[in-house]
Amino acid sequence: MKHRRHLFCSKDPYVISDKLFLEAVRENCLFHYKNCPDYRKILNTLNFGEDEILSEKPLDEYLAKLPFIPTLLLKRRRMYSLPPQRIALKATSSGTSGNFSEIGFDLGSLICGLKMVLKIGKYHKLFSLIPCRYIVMGYRPRRNSSAAAVKTAFGATLFTPCVSRRYILNFKDGKYIPDFEGIIKAVQSYEKKSLPVRFMGFPAYTYFLLREMERRGISVKLPKKSKILLGGGWKQFYAEQADKETFYRLAKKILYIDDSNIIEFYGAVEHPIMYTHCRNHHFHIPAYSRVIIRDPDSFNPLPYGSVGLVNLITPMVAATPVLSVMTDDLGVLHSGGECGC
Repeated sequence: MKHRRHLFCSKDPYVISDKLFLEAVRENCLFHYKNCPDYRKILNTLNFGEDEILSEKPLDEYLAKLPFIPTLLLKRRRMYSLPPQRIALKATSSGTSGNFSEIGFDLGSLICGLKMVLKIGKYHKLFSLIPCRYIVMGYRPRRNSSAAAVKTAFGATLFTPCVSRRYILNFKDGKYIPDFEGIIKAVQSYEKKSLPVRFMGFPAYTYFLLREMERRGISVKLPKKSKILLGGGWKQFYAEQADKETFYRLAKKILYIDDSNIIEFYGAVEHPIMYTHCRNHHFHIPAYSRVIIRDPDSFNPLPYGSVGLVNLITPMVAATPVLSVMTDDLGVLHSGGECGC
């Protein structure tokens, strides 16, 4: 897939090329159409055959008509466009609803993903040669674990030389148990040491930790260059979700980490693109993807500023037809010029 390769080789991760992106999307769509019977059946049913795939429509018009796959379908049906021996890696979603997606990644998509992480990580100054201690607010890895959240959290500990990793969720008696007591003791011990500390993982557990420390009257002045990296949603803790201002206030009060050192990520196993907060705490769409906000009833694209379902598009993956996926997330799209960063 030469157009995919060229797309992920672009030097600046936020310099957009509509022409190259469209070529990569058409290339990816045609590949899945020819190699995945289920995907071909979906496209044919929606009157999006080879002629439509290869059509020369403008990018916005093309993407608006490109059929999407609901993530809910991917949680119930496995679809692959490559034979098992050509799938380099499989990753699964968290499966909090009882079902989970299983997405295959070819070697080419893994190489593209590595290039993306290196470029976006460098752009946002996530890499450092200074060793760090990591507190992972997520699952401790288990043998043969394929959960994307586990792999992503572990991967984020490679942004710097890692001195140690402490995990809040440990597997015991058939389930994961949060260890707030152990994490609080670890945080207190790190205050007296010189190396920065990086938190990485679920915002819910990070917030619950901060709230518990506040309840106990504990505050810790962590070493300079300490950061909080947040990835993943609130899911089963949706009712307890804190707004950004509350979260930032607690982080400053309890850990002396200000909001300039709090960075949030957004992504999904069905859409493995790295969306990263800017200094104004907005997500920006990188060169490797596009986002359409769709009306929940008609699925028509909505204009800037409107709330709707989030449709994510990337030509990164060849092993599974996740070119265009429809999430069950609600979002709002704005013009990049409104941010100010």
